[in-house]
Amino acid sequence: MTESQEPETVELDAGTTGPAAAQQTEYLIEIDDLCLTRGEKVVFDHLSLKVPRGGITAVMGPSGTGKTTLLRVIGGQVRPDSGAVYLNGKDVCRMSRSELFEARRDIGMLFQSSALFTDINVFENVAFPMRVHTDLPEDTIRDLVIMKLNAVGLRGARDLMPSQLSGGMARRVALARAIALDPDLIMYDEPFTGQDPISMGVILTLIRQLNEALGTSSLLVSHDIHETVEIADYVFVLADGKVIGEGPPKKLREHPSRRVTQFMRGDPDGPVPFHYPADDLKYDLLSEDV
Repeated sequence: MTESQEPETVELDAGTTGPAAAQQTEYLIEIDDLCLTRGEKVVFDHLSLKVPRGGITAVMGPSGTGKTTLLRVIGGQVRPDSGAVYLNGKDVCRMSRSELFEARRDIGMLFQSSALFTDINVFENVAFPMRVHTDLPEDTIRDLVIMKLNAVGLRGARDLMPSQLSGGMARRVALARAIALDPDLIMYDEPFTGQDPISMGVILTLIRQLNEALGTSSLLVSHDIHETVEIADYVFVLADGKVIGEGPPKKLREHPSRRVTQFMRGDPDGPVPFHYPADDLKYDLLSEDV
């Protein structure tokens, strides 16, 4: 899905040019030649990838490879040094503040920390995006919030405060908030981190069921291999700011690149070394420097 064919360009309402409009392409997100540096660190080095519509696409890789940063670039929170990020055919990197606000209405985000508002209850957390992005009457908002909470199994917890929730419950409330507006795209930032086995199983089931029920597209970033490949339709593996492997999960385990298979299998020995680069051990032991 990283073929280098030139996409068809059309004139867009936002004043940008990019791939054909949403109804004319199978890809919801198209990232083209993305470059981003932070100080001396290269985060993305001419990164290109395409996220298809309707399925669950995973972006995986070791910690520190820019997975969460990629979500922030797609959401317009981080501006790259160069390249383009097309969402529904419009370049996010060239959108104005008002255009970004409108685009984010169709993006649901499940943050790694859940990021619930601590001073308002569960009901108001889920209602928040509805109040910000719509003019719906209160009775409609009430019905929608109850439906979203019911979808994640927490209708009875609507009056609880975030401090009264377990980690797994907080993650599910955050998921209800992410789907509040029935978005075209749901982005998941390390959804399995810090979850016990039961909560993890619940989150796995919800991601798959909601993706199918809502007909949405899901982009999931994680370094939890087993859980991710269980639900992902397609996987990109990142390293050194580039895509080093991609394909259906089963094929990646037999990928010709040893770096990819080391990550997918969790092998301790391989191209990615266990030891951080250092001088020979004997010199360190004999040296008087601290």
